[in-house]
Amino acid sequence: MPLSTNSNFARPDDAFRAIVEAHRGLTDEQSADFDAALVLILANHIGDLDVLCEAIGLAKRRMIDGQQQQQQQQQ
Repeated sequence: MPLSTNSNFARPDDAFRAIVEAHRGLTDEQSADFDAALVLILANHIGDLDVLCEAIGLAKRRMIDGQQQQQQQQQ
């Protein structure tokens, strides 16, 4: 199963909103713990190590790209 990077949600804004709302009222530490738990639950749901590794690589690249863009904007 290849990694799907297109939205699979009929209403992607609602999915994003649900995640944001789940963090409401949490401390930073609780929010980080929540994110970790959600990632593990969804990784288990995927159940495919190759897809998981591809997703990890994509997330890292996006994070690094975002940091580089921020640094360029600050210069």
